[in-house]
Amino acid sequence: MFLENTVNQKEQFGWIEVICGSMFSGKTEELIRRLKRAQFARQKVEIFKPAVDVRYDEDKVVSHDSNEIRSTPVPAAANIPILADGCDVIGIDEAQFFDDEIVKVCNDLANQGIRVIVAGLDMDYKGNPFGPMPALMATAEYVTKVHAVCTRTGNLANYSFRKAKSDDLVLLGENDEYEPLSRAAFFKAMLREKVRKMDVKDPEQLPSKKQA
Repeated sequence: MFLENTVNQKEQFGWIEVICGSMFSGKTEELIRRLKRAQFARQKVEIFKPAVDVRYDEDKVVSHDSNEIRSTPVPAAANIPILADGCDVIGIDEAQFFDDEIVKVCNDLANQGIRVIVAGLDMDYKGNPFGPMPALMATAEYVTKVHAVCTRTGNLANYSFRKAKSDDLVLLGENDEYEPLSRAAFFKAMLREKVRKMDVKDPEQLPSKKQA
């Protein structure tokens, strides 16, 4: 992942790593892998996640493969620096659900010499950049984009298509609510949804020219 060794070993610095992609792409799995390696190296590690995410466990970050690591749920990004005192490595899962303050928090922590590893969805269910993720990716030293496998074509998937009938931006869910799709499959699925929502009237119910 790191292409070059640090030249100036005396400089005290941290950095930001962002792991992004669609749902079911292995973002959390990769986050846990990096954090556990840091723990094996006897570094002080703290993991945070948004309090709203209670899908698997209230106090753990859990991947779709049931790999897990203990975490601290926080209601807002501003809580993280208070709880991160003395840490070498900070992990943050589901960063897209945090407020925009998460960008400043991550940069402040990195400027204090802490390695910050962030995982999150880069796009929402409509295919638009999600929350603070674009800014985090722009300011990070390292960005890793992981991909799922499209459930309809078998190609690489980088979109999270929502199957559930909801227009809420934040909708926590699993296989019943979302599926990973490739660009072509996502475009077709969104087009079908647009057609389905169109208000098409029966021609027989339209007023005739004589009636008009």
